[in-house]
Formats: sequence, structure tokens, C-alpha cells
Amino acid sequence: MLSLLKRYRTLLIVGVLLLYPFGAFLTTGRRGRDPNFVDRAVIGVSAPLQRGLIGLIDGVKAVVYGYIDLREVREANEELRAENMQLRATVQALGETRAENERLRGLLGYAEAAPGPEIPARVIGVNPVAKLLSVRINRGEKDGVFRGMSVVTPDGIIGQVVRATGGWADVALVTDLQSRVGVRVQRSRARGTAAGAGKGPLRLENMLRTEDVQEGDQIITSGTDGVYPPGLVVGKVTRLEKTEHGMFLGGDVEPAVDTTRLEEVLVMGSPFGALVQGSAGGSGGER
Repeated sequence: MLSLLKRYRTLLIVGVLLLYPFGAFLTTGRRGRDPNFVDRAVIGVSAPLQRGLIGLIDGVKAVVYGYIDLREVREANEELRAENMQLRATVQALGETRAENERLRGLLGYAEAAPGPEIPARVIGVNPVAKLLSVRINRGEKDGVFRGMSVVTPDGIIGQVVRATGGWADVALVTDLQSRVGVRVQRSRARGTAAGAGKGPLRLENMLRTEDVQEGDQIITSGTDGVYPPGLVVGKVTRLEKTEHGMFLGGDVEPAVDTTRLEEVLVMGSPFGALVQGSAGGSGGER
């Protein structure tokens, strides 16, 4: 008997533990009862384990749901970022189009008010050679553009055509060293010459030192060079040089148009054009 108990003692202990709750249930029936020592011991051992399992499950659920939410937020942010980039590109394109439309409207208004026909053109290239400051436009002889014609914007003069082919033409800028423009002071009508000095302001030349000219005076074309019609804006006097001796005064004229930012221009088809198709006029001669 003792040997049997020793051999099956593990099974007996497990059986007693399993039978005890069942026997307690049968003896108490459906009546409630207060937990005894064994119940309290079982509850005391299992409660922390149960709380730990519940906490672990809740933590895993929170991590999983948090990852899912974070992934959805990240995907939404990526979509919003891409949409924002597209909208910014669209706004930029619309802004550029609006600015171009305003420039073209200005050119159109100027062309309608000008005495002769004007040919609108777009700048498509810049001459990198320092000996000739020029730009290339997308209009040529087939469009009625010829060598010697003047080129302007509503803000002021740009230069003159020095070379033309069927589909394009080169325009020497007023800032070129060989450029000479007949000018006058708009206020006092004093006459002189605006000479190109390379990049920077024009040089005021051939103006008598006794003439009435002041810093800030607006300089316009005089129409005496055979290239530019009279009354076009050239720039403003920014500095004067009056010496005690000599016949002429000098000074600087800031061009009205920044020739480094040209995009659209007008080629003057005025009566001057008929005179300059065979010559370069007074703005620099042969090039």
C-alpha cells in the first residue's frame, strides 16, 4: 500500500486538488459561501498573474493599434506633403503666368499707343562675349526685323538690331561700349549723348557745361541719331561732373531698363526703320 501511494502520489495530489472544488460545489449547492483559506490562497496566487496577463495583452494591443494609427498618420502626412508640393508648383506657375501676362499687356498697350507698328519678340539668348553686350530675340527678317532697328520696352530703350537672319536677330544693348544714343534732358531740353560703358550706368557726353542739367533729371531720346524716335525714356542722371575748365560736362545716367533681366521686347517698326535697314545709324556703326 505504501509503495502504491509513493508511486502515484503526484496523481493523487492532482486528483485531490481537482476534486476539492468539485466537492465544495456539491456540498454548497447553489448557495453562496465565504471563501476559505484555500480559496484565498488560490486567488492570491492567480490574481497577480491574471493582472499581469491582462496588462500584457492591453500593452500589446496599444502598441499594435498605435503602430497602425501612426502608420496611417504617416501615410496621410506623405499624401498631404505631396499635395502641398503640387499646389505650390501650381501657384508658382500661375504667378509666373500672371507676371508674363502683365508684361505682355504692358507691351500691347505701349504698341497700341506708339506711332508706328511694333514687333513683339522674346529674348532667347544672351551673348557671352564681353566685347559685344547683346541679346538674341526670336524674330528675324521673315518677321520684318532688320539691322539697325531700335528695340524698346514700355519702360525705356534697350538697344538696336545689329544682325538679323530669317528667324532671329541680335540686339546690341545700350550699355555696350560702342553704343551711342542721342539724348536730351526732358526738363530743360538740353541735348547730349549717352554712351555705353559696359555693365553699369551710361556715360553722359557732348553736353555743354553751361546747360541746365541736374541729378535726378530724366533723360530721353532726342531723335537725332537716326535710330531711336524722339521721346523714349533712356534713364536718369545719377551723377554730374562739372569741371572748372572745358566745354563739356560729364556724368552718369542710370538706364531705365535693367538689361540683365530682359524677357519680352518690342522692335520699333517706325519710319526710322526704313532709314536704318542699310546702315547701323548713330548707335555704334559697323560691328
